[in-house]
Amino acid sequence: MEILRVGFAVMAVVALAVNLFAPSMNAQSLAPAPPPTSDGATLDQGIACILMLVALVITYIIH
Repeated sequence: MEILRVGFAVMAVVALAVNLFAPSMNAQSLAPAPPPTSDGATLDQGIACILMLVALVITYIIH
């Protein structure tokens, strides 16, 4: 039984060492993300313009 405990301890230490050092072996820096093509302001302005036109049409129809 003592051999199993020692074997388990050795395997635990080896697994911990591999877990800590193996990911850094193939580490690569990732390319930066591309900048956004739109910050959302253009979309917001487009929606606002459409809503204003709808409000204008409704006002024209009512009067």
